[in-house]
Amino acid sequence: MEPNNQQAYDRGSTIFSPDGRLYQVEYAREAVERGGPTVGVTTEDSVVFASYGNARSSLVVPESIEKLRDIDGQLGIATAGHVADGRRLVEYGRRFAHQEQLRYDEQPGVETVSKALADFVQESTQVGGTRPFGAAVLVGGFVETPRLYGVDPSGTPTEWAATAIGKDSGDIRESLEAEYETGLDEHSGLKVAVRALASEDRELTSETLDVAVTRESGFEPFGSEKQETLLEETEF
Repeated sequence: MEPNNQQAYDRGSTIFSPDGRLYQVEYAREAVERGGPTVGVTTEDSVVFASYGNARSSLVVPESIEKLRDIDGQLGIATAGHVADGRRLVEYGRRFAHQEQLRYDEQPGVETVSKALADFVQESTQVGGTRPFGAAVLVGGFVETPRLYGVDPSGTPTEWAATAIGKDSGDIRESLEAEYETGLDEHSGLKVAVRALASEDRELTSETLDVAVTRESGFEPFGSEKQETLLEETEF
């Protein structure tokens, strides 16, 4: 398509181009690809998350940058892309999960929360005066069984055994495809996730790496000491 013709369609998030594309959604996906990479891996009895991120300044307090968070004490959520957009999605997921808990007096499942988030994201591609979210999320947890879902800026929910979002997600996913096996124990899953993040461009340290695990007992973020131990035990 000629550039001038494209400009007629890329300014509205709700307008399809003649070849069936939503340019604003594609731009939002590019925003996700600029974010620090995050990996999610299901294991036999948990879902593990690992995320890489560099502080913009040595003056930034590392603990203030949160990419791995709990939704309701049980489910975990990870974001990549625009931080503010990701934070908005986290807050929506938390509110929805708490409403479900109050309404049905039981823990909402990973699929239920993920599809609610997907519906919320998809609305921005249909309603005028809004723009798509420039963030993608991974939602994981153990509710009867470990499950992991990803939601992209188009509002598409996809279940995964292991996946990645953010910068170099395609290359990281290839690494996961080569290493992942069903029935991994938690420690092996953590090592697979960390190795998938490792590259020449990314120096993994306890300051640049965030790790969390969500089990039947709940969501647990790793402290710097546990992350350091994990890095020492992982063969690259």
